[in-house]
Amino acid sequence: MNADSINNIDDLDPLETADWVASLESLIRESGDARARFVMSALDEKAKELDVLPDVLPFSPYRNTISLEAQPPFPGDVELETRLTAIMRWNALAMVVRANKAYGELGGHVASYASAAEIFEVGFNHFFKADSGEDDGDLVFFQPHSAPGVYARAFLEGRLTKENLENYRREIGGSGLCSYPHPWLMPDFWQVPTGSMGIGPISAIYHARFMRYLRDRKLVDTDGRHIWGVFGDGEMDEPESIAGLTLAAREKLDNLTFIINCNLQRLDGPVRSNGQIIQELEQLFRGAGWNVIKVLWGTEWDNIFARDKSHALLRRFAATVDGKFQTLGAKDGAYNLANFFGEDPEVRALVAHMSDKDVDQLKRGGHDIRKLFAAFEAAKATKGRPTVILAKTKKGYGMGGAGESRMTSHQAKKLDVEALLAFRDRFGLPLTNVQVETLEFYKPADDSAEIKYLRDRRGELGGYMPARRRVSEPVAIPPISTYADFALQAQNKEMSTTMAVVRMFTNLLKDKTLGPRIVPIVADEARTFGMANLFRQVGIYSPVGQLYEPEDAGTMLYYREARDGQLLEEGITEAGAISTWTAAATSYSVHGKALLPFYIYYSMFGFQRVGDLIWAAADQRARGFLIGATAGKTTLGGEGLQHQDGSSHLVATTVPNCRAYDPTFAYEMGVILDHGMRSMLEEQVDEFYYITAMNENYAQPSMPAGVEADIVRGLYKFEGSAKATADVRLLGCGTILVEVIQAAKLLREDWNIATEVWSATSFGELAREGREVERHNRFNPLGEQKVSHVAKCLGGKTPILAASDYVRAYPQLIASYVEAPYTVLGTDGFGRSDTRQALRSFFEVDRHHIVLAALSALQKSGKLKAMAVAEAIERYGLHGNAAPWNI
Repeated sequence: MNADSINNIDDLDPLETADWVASLESLIRESGDARARFVMSALDEKAKELDVLPDVLPFSPYRNTISLEAQPPFPGDVELETRLTAIMRWNALAMVVRANKAYGELGGHVASYASAAEIFEVGFNHFFKADSGEDDGDLVFFQPHSAPGVYARAFLEGRLTKENLENYRREIGGSGLCSYPHPWLMPDFWQVPTGSMGIGPISAIYHARFMRYLRDRKLVDTDGRHIWGVFGDGEMDEPESIAGLTLAAREKLDNLTFIINCNLQRLDGPVRSNGQIIQELEQLFRGAGWNVIKVLWGTEWDNIFARDKSHALLRRFAATVDGKFQTLGAKDGAYNLANFFGEDPEVRALVAHMSDKDVDQLKRGGHDIRKLFAAFEAAKATKGRPTVILAKTKKGYGMGGAGESRMTSHQAKKLDVEALLAFRDRFGLPLTNVQVETLEFYKPADDSAEIKYLRDRRGELGGYMPARRRVSEPVAIPPISTYADFALQAQNKEMSTTMAVVRMFTNLLKDKTLGPRIVPIVADEARTFGMANLFRQVGIYSPVGQLYEPEDAGTMLYYREARDGQLLEEGITEAGAISTWTAAATSYSVHGKALLPFYIYYSMFGFQRVGDLIWAAADQRARGFLIGATAGKTTLGGEGLQHQDGSSHLVATTVPNCRAYDPTFAYEMGVILDHGMRSMLEEQVDEFYYITAMNENYAQPSMPAGVEADIVRGLYKFEGSAKATADVRLLGCGTILVEVIQAAKLLREDWNIATEVWSATSFGELAREGREVERHNRFNPLGEQKVSHVAKCLGGKTPILAASDYVRAYPQLIASYVEAPYTVLGTDGFGRSDTRQALRSFFEVDRHHIVLAALSALQKSGKLKAMAVAEAIERYGLHGNAAPWNI
């Protein structure tokens, strides 16, 4: 029997029902709410045990969670806060409308902030603590489309100027404001990016958990800090939005509060037109273990609820879907009287004394400062679990016929004069008709009651926010020989680069200064990456320690969880793991404590799977290492299509502050790590590093002398011809460089062709520098002309061949910076499951296909006869079936 069928059952014994209800009322009256909740919980448990109510939905009636009797006194000045909210609504509106009046293509959003203004103001005036210099502040994830409202507040605070507001969404001139929260574009203002919906909620959860990690490891005292996230109800449909809900409850993150702005509308219309998104979200969050507080109705409804002894109003609400709520929100009091209250005689009687105007004044709870304050206060007081506040609002509140609860609310960015005047009148703004028509910003005098109140409230909360700090204390990096000497002096020992990088940061963990700041992260398969030794060495973080004896307790590398564990093993959630990495990689700014996170994962499950989260980390100026292990299209032989990565390096080059490398040898890995650590932790450069590592064992040479700088630049000569000039230059990276080296040997021994072999540790870095040099020369035609590293290394007309384990577009990044004939081999197409040798032959990147391509290039340049190319095809059995990317 489900809830719907229960609601449709006629009451067969009303007297008995009345006795049960009277008993509950008596229990509450005599013993209090806590006792009543206990008894109800016991009855609920017994009912489920007896299978009486197996499918009862876990949501409460459609009313405020906090009763009027339980509502605490409001500590502020409602009248002043209402006036301030109205002023900010106007300035936010004027900012967007002005921009689109002058520059029609700029866009912008008004309706979201119009619906959330009271939510923001209650937070800013009473709860959002700033970093005071003595105490660290809270971290707030702001609903991105409400950014104009945050700017409007900062304008009243004196943190932004009129010129800033006039240049909303005009960033290039230097004084503009970005569309959404972007720390990269406003590095002293926004702390976290939320512009891509869904990223904010999961990031907030993992930031809250990371604060506990910092506390439990005694790195930073975070107990006084709180995470607040203001999100939209439609945004909760994004899978990332709900991906971390159970983690937050499981780890009892009572330092976390979501406020979901339930204006019932997405970008194009209702979120749940034929359902109720608020009830659905309550069910979702309750099921995940969160404390849920609903703020649905404003103070004006209290007397109506008090008179509703038979709960007729609640029954009416339960039968009203969001599509109708939207229509009711867009209409006036007369329409609501006829089409909501008038549809049920009992409900109509509840408002019989009210006029059309009275009904029109009934507010939703998300626009009532007192109701919101009570919810925020209760959330902050909740212990042992996170809280979500579901605040019901109207999208475009105050915009009237121009956008209030309209289907077009989200797109509203231009209002006519009549609508602007109506907006002014509704909120009682002291603006003349001319000021309204010219969209003047309004700022009360510095000695006005409004500005004094605003400043006093922020003073009580530690200062202004949002605000971001750019730097923290530098961290000294140990000499490379202390952690990577085995790689620098490898002497042809066989190992994989995955083993090498894990060994390096395992050694770094032992450094007294840097070691405690390292944050090893893995989604899962730590054993696959050779990290099992960390289980015992530093332990796996768990807020409760280890409540069991592990199955492998008798082994040397047993599975050890600890409250002060250093390794974060997140389970099978790349989205969660990258969110943790971002929290660690931005700790220098958020917590004033620079950390060094290493997140190691299957490379295919990085940029391809969670690329949007990586982009957000870049926006947030993250510093750390992403290690794409089991990388490349042909090194992960048996896994096949969805595991084999041929594109991550190409995608990595699209992220401006990501420096990506595909090293072949362990010493290259060591040099890159050393450079990256010094750049990020000593020099405090806002960049992060993506380094691919392979699980293939092969001989690792010792590092040649003097190549460190060129390894970082992206290209150095690994071996050269005895001749003054080689016949052909071969470039390779990752494991394919090993094939290139063998191809060079075949070219020398079988064809008497002189070769040079170059290790291309990063085609992306080469292309980046090539672009910079090209641009410098273009703008300095009369000045000194620079030469790129590519041109210095590969100058002249000698044919060049480049091969990698990635799509051909990756090595082709440098094609325009070389003047010689340039041939590229790569692994375009879907992956396959087979042996490494078979895969490299199939994708035509093995030594024999490299030889063939080199001979063909020499033929095209007139240095070799076509017969030699044909002979190579026969000798190596290369008969060129269908191209792998066409299969």
